[in-house]
Amino acid sequence: MLKRVDVAVYNAFRDARAGSWKPGRLDLGLKEDGVGYALDGHNRGVLKPDIVAKLEAARPEIIAGRLVVKDYYSTQR
Repeated sequence: MLKRVDVAVYNAFRDARAGSWKPGRLDLGLKEDGVGYALDGHNRGVLKPDIVAKLEAARPEIIAGRLVVKDYYSTQR
């Protein structure tokens, strides 16, 4: 899993420069490019092409809200 901290930091600096930055929690998901997955030499053997195809097919469904992914923290209460 990729946690795109670079996106969060960039957005914070951009907002601060524009004068619109606000403190607090910010959740960045697939739609905001805040998370993803890595496909490289370390896991290519684990993530078979059919699994990658399913992940790529699920991505727009998740972004559109047609496929709901539960927040990990909400499942731990």
